[in-house]
Amino acid sequence: MSPRTGERDVESGLGGISDARAYTPRGRSIREGGVSGGAGRAEQRRTPRSNRSQDPFRPALQVLDGGRGTAGRSGGPTRRDGGTGRVTVTRSVTDRTPRDEPAVTAPRRRVTGREPRRGDRPPPRRRKPPRPPRLADPGRRLRLGTALTLALFVAVGVRLVVLQTVDTPAYADGGRADRIKTVPLPAPRGAIYDRDGAALAHSVEARYVYADPTRVEDIAGTARALSPLLGMPASELAEKMKPRKRINGVDSQFEYLARGVDIGRAKEIMALKLPGIATARDERREVPGGDLAANLIGFTSLDMVGLEGLEARFDDVLHGEDGQRVFEVGLGDLAAPIPGGYSRTTKAKPGSSVVLTVDRDLQYMVQRILSEQMQQVQGSTGAAVVLDARTGEVLSQASHPTYNAAKPTASEPTDREDAATSFVVDPGSVHKAITFGAALQEGVITADTSFPVANGIRKGDTWFRDSHQANGRRMSVAGMMAYSSNVGTIQIADKLGAERLLDYQRRFGLGKPTEVGMPGEASGRLLPLAEWSDSSHGSVPIGHSVDATPLQMAAAYAAIANDGTYIRPHLLKETIAPDGKRTPAAEPETRQVLSPANAAALRTIMEAVTTVEGATGVGAAVPGYRVAGKTGTGWRLVDGKKQPGEVASFIGMAPAENPRYVIAVFVHSPSGGGGQIAAPAFREMMTFTLRHFKVPPSTEPAPRFTVFP
Repeated sequence: MSPRTGERDVESGLGGISDARAYTPRGRSIREGGVSGGAGRAEQRRTPRSNRSQDPFRPALQVLDGGRGTAGRSGGPTRRDGGTGRVTVTRSVTDRTPRDEPAVTAPRRRVTGREPRRGDRPPPRRRKPPRPPRLADPGRRLRLGTALTLALFVAVGVRLVVLQTVDTPAYADGGRADRIKTVPLPAPRGAIYDRDGAALAHSVEARYVYADPTRVEDIAGTARALSPLLGMPASELAEKMKPRKRINGVDSQFEYLARGVDIGRAKEIMALKLPGIATARDERREVPGGDLAANLIGFTSLDMVGLEGLEARFDDVLHGEDGQRVFEVGLGDLAAPIPGGYSRTTKAKPGSSVVLTVDRDLQYMVQRILSEQMQQVQGSTGAAVVLDARTGEVLSQASHPTYNAAKPTASEPTDREDAATSFVVDPGSVHKAITFGAALQEGVITADTSFPVANGIRKGDTWFRDSHQANGRRMSVAGMMAYSSNVGTIQIADKLGAERLLDYQRRFGLGKPTEVGMPGEASGRLLPLAEWSDSSHGSVPIGHSVDATPLQMAAAYAAIANDGTYIRPHLLKETIAPDGKRTPAAEPETRQVLSPANAAALRTIMEAVTTVEGATGVGAAVPGYRVAGKTGTGWRLVDGKKQPGEVASFIGMAPAENPRYVIAVFVHSPSGGGGQIAAPAFREMMTFTLRHFKVPPSTEPAPRFTVFP
């Protein structure tokens, strides 16, 4: 007995009604009838594959049909299981759909006449038929695709608008650096003129020659070709053209070969068409006079920056403001300005010119006379200053040694110093005019004062003696000045007092720079009262223990010549703007030191120096003119230390009755006094000055003086 028939018997024995089903792997059921024969069992055991339809898509179609099989439509027979009272709906195994597809029957609840027992299998749940899948909507997909495409085009369009409008400057500037070329437009440096408009220094257009070492093909051959044109050794040029790297590791593409080359010479160089060699606009400073006023003018660097002298002092006025031209160029073979490309030009602002108070012809003559005198006495350092007594203008300021300002590198630094403002000396007896002037102003003496003068006087541990001894005789103040009496001057200073003497030294401009306009001017030094020793009461009145420059002493004498009014000396007369507008220099500082009467009395006393027989300054007398002045013999001081040799000096004015000009001459030589060395040079300089400015001779002779009344 098969398992299936055994099951039926059990069910029949219980009197229940059941459906006996056999389940295929695909869930299909086959009615199990009451046939117990082999044919029934064979029908029950039919394999799933034997019932499979030949159409593989039929199961899917059945699913789309809502899970309904063909059983509901086939109308299969219904039979009652005999003996059990169970009604079973059966289908023929051969009952098929038109495509022989196996029937799918919905699960049915069993109908039974008994209560379910423990252990009975619960009836299967009726499953909800699955929903058929929703088919895609072509219209919806079309709308979605269209929206995405439009969004993409909008995003691209917005980005293009941003790039073309908002971000255009940034992207354009990012690539501009590769296309931009900058050409400097140097500002022409202003000129330096003398008082009559003659150029002492000016700039001319020139060219500079440079090499690009990365493009020079034949270094040796190029150097040989340029050597005669530039006046430089070929070896030096070859060294400059050698490939080299900058600090940042980049190959150098620019090396100067020469600066300030004449335009014609530059054209010759360019005509050679040497690879890697080119020229560009440059500026060259020319000094027509060579060494004329060189110590005053100074010089500039190759880049037109003032380094010394008035070039440095007025550099901010002379230099101007450089301009530049910035424009776009192509690259490689198209290295030319791009038409319509970026271009911006900043015009250069030329520097202003300065007009000095110096007279070129007078400067030349003073320099020549000083140089000749220095050669005669084998002097090392000399200075000469010519002042206009009425205005304080410096008409000439000469130095020895001098140099060629056009070629400053060929000189020594000491040759380039302006001796008039840097030559610090112990002035010696030329200081006595200050002592006499203070005594006259304070009423200590008059032009007619006289008193006995000994041959020597002791101050502290020092004896001060006279070279022209009075032997105790009464001596006039004019005689004391004529013979440069140390003893008589010290006696006058004793009556004046140290405090008042120091005050007048300051009034006459000693102890501080004159601010004439020269950079690095020395200030000199006055001995403070706290540092005076007993011997200082003898040394200071006669010009020792005093540090001063030739220009300071000349300005003090100019105050005597100008009726007692001190005028600060100055070199600048006016400035000329690039548009031609002239601006006069500021009015110089002035102050009253002596009254006109006392200044006139002092000038008369000083005339004795050039007129009294045997006086120290007779060698300074100028034929046809009355001259007032004073000789001096002092020392040169360097860092406060006395140097070997002596400084001979003479400072005078003419015409004495109405002075127009003051000249000071200082010469540092191995030996010699002011009367022998400086006075002759003064005479020649004053003679030329008076004739140059057409000053008429004196109409009255100098007064006659009595030395020992």
